[in-house]
Amino acid sequence: MLPLQGIRVVEFCQVLAGPFAGCLLADMGADVIKVESPEGDLMRQWPPILDGYSQYFASVNRNKRSVVLDLKTDDGRSSAHRLALTADILLENFRPGVMAKFGLDYASLAKDHPALVYCSVSAFGQTGPRASEGGFDMTIQAMSGVMSVTGDRDGRPAKCGIPIADFSAGLYAAFSVSAVLHKARATGKGDQVDVSMLGSMLGIANLQTSELFGMGRDPVRLGSAHPMNAPYAAFCCRDGYFALAAGTNKLWDAACDAINRTDLTKDLRFTSPSSRGEHQEPLRELLEAEFVKYDAGDLLARMNARGVPCAPLYNYSQVLADPQVKHMEWVQDMALPNGVASKTVISPQRVSGRRLDVRSGPPALGAHTAEILAELKDIKRGNTK
Repeated sequence: MLPLQGIRVVEFCQVLAGPFAGCLLADMGADVIKVESPEGDLMRQWPPILDGYSQYFASVNRNKRSVVLDLKTDDGRSSAHRLALTADILLENFRPGVMAKFGLDYASLAKDHPALVYCSVSAFGQTGPRASEGGFDMTIQAMSGVMSVTGDRDGRPAKCGIPIADFSAGLYAAFSVSAVLHKARATGKGDQVDVSMLGSMLGIANLQTSELFGMGRDPVRLGSAHPMNAPYAAFCCRDGYFALAAGTNKLWDAACDAINRTDLTKDLRFTSPSSRGEHQEPLRELLEAEFVKYDAGDLLARMNARGVPCAPLYNYSQVLADPQVKHMEWVQDMALPNGVASKTVISPQRVSGRRLDVRSGPPALGAHTAEILAELKDIKRGNTK
């Protein structure tokens, strides 16, 4: 039995942040019903397209059921309302105010279903001067400050290579509704959860905001380097780069021993993590003068033998082929609705040693409409099951 087995989630979401939250809950065993317009989630059209089906869409919509309801029609809104009243959790990521136009806002539903846990995911939150503005991962990354600390010091602004604003909001949403669900089941009183992409990005930027609060200065782009510690970065070696995180004096001593440069530990510029952080450029020059004598594999072996955290710089095909990833069985086969065999990276958690597997592939648009509407036939308005 999975942790959320028996929990129903009704998802009024599209693209990434909201659907990712729904995917996390579905992986944990929840019955996630994805409500789509007749046109379907916009992400169904995003490449890569495998024989007519989007791999992007598939990656965050496994283990769900799809029902098509046209919320512009009375019948569609009526069915959506009845469906919402069967939910333990409702997820939506429309702009603030849109769900109210459909009669599907928290205030309307909570009258009949007080135990409902209702989560709204948006760019900026449900209230405030920017609440009505839309946002995508790119624009939120720009505004949140993350682009000011991403990339090389003198380079152009760069965003994080993964859609971190979308995914962080999805993670906050899934965590929040799981916590509130515990309270709702104990008290019979649910809540509305307000998760914003901007707030989520600030929520995971504690180290950067602490630098501002504690030192009165804005953090800056440092490439792969750490603002307060060294050596803690990617370094050039004979055949490319490798990552090194010798963030304590003990690890620093071991790293110097690995390249036969224990004399560096006596240099007054490098006697503590903070002093090494203050002198990162001369430290980098000295280290890379030694590192270029070795291939990355040699350096990794030397550092690992001494317990120094280090890693190769992988691309995605390389990391997915790593023995640890294979051992954890995080990559699994997944059948798309069109019959095409694909693969996906499953949820990384394990519960009592058990993987959270793909129980069903992503749905075709409206694949479960008849099934779900049949489930609603005997449900009277006001019931929650």
